[in-house]
Amino acid sequence: MAFEPSRTVSESSRTVSGPSRIVSESSRTVSGPSRIVSAWRPAVEGVVEVFHARFTEYAYPMHVHDSWTLLIVDTGAVRYDLDRHEHGTPHDTVTLLPPHVPHNGSPVTAEGFCKRVLYLDGTYLGDEFIGAAVDRPDLRDPLLRRRVGQVHGALGRPGEELEAESRLLFVGERLRGHLRNESAAARPADPVLARRLRELLDERITEGVVLREAAGLLGAHPAHLVRAFSTAYGIAPHQYLTSLRVGRARRLLLEGHAPGEVAAAAGFYDQSHLTRHFRKLVGVPPGRYRSG
Repeated sequence: MAFEPSRTVSESSRTVSGPSRIVSESSRTVSGPSRIVSAWRPAVEGVVEVFHARFTEYAYPMHVHDSWTLLIVDTGAVRYDLDRHEHGTPHDTVTLLPPHVPHNGSPVTAEGFCKRVLYLDGTYLGDEFIGAAVDRPDLRDPLLRRRVGQVHGALGRPGEELEAESRLLFVGERLRGHLRNESAAARPADPVLARRLRELLDERITEGVVLREAAGLLGAHPAHLVRAFSTAYGIAPHQYLTSLRVGRARRLLLEGHAPGEVAAAAGFYDQSHLTRHFRKLVGVPPGRYRSG
């Protein structure tokens, strides 16, 4: 798994009181092969902290967090106690630890483990779900696990906040379904709402829009907004907006503008953000497209 050395911090400061103690993105490094960690706070509502770690020898003592802990393990496994019951986190499981409930954690084998964690506030899960999470912290759900991984991928790429927020909405919805013991049900289509969101995205190609703002403007829940759009057009809102931005970038490049200028004019975070999506949708990087 990938780590970000510029945001690497010491794990020792967070084992007693959780992510609330890390309040800035200032870098603090820890050397040695047994602990490699990376932590940052993204500009996405509901996410208190993103935390990636590889541990081989370290064991967490009993501690609590004041936020929800959403954990996936990429290699190895973690053994932990929650509410005086022993649990484990194999790689195909999503683990959800509720706030204010003591737990610990240690590697199952000498090889240790790699984990990715989202610390979430009450935006997606309220305190009414704490009891159910204590009873069922480990969720075997391949789709949920894949979606959590996609959230991490989006959060690790500057400029992809809309994608991260969209994916996180569905993660929250699926988590609530598990905690309520609900089965997935078909949702009615809403083409009028989908069209209104498309028109809003068409107007905001450069500046963009976050889902919470769009939901307020259109009078709909963010999750319903994304679902209605995806059902109507077969593409998620963030993918649609990216397509519009790449289309604008193509026109500007053909007019002779340099890729660095085009990135900002088309609504991308920076030139590398433009290049990543341009190559994905067009097949070649912007510079080669412009010179070809």
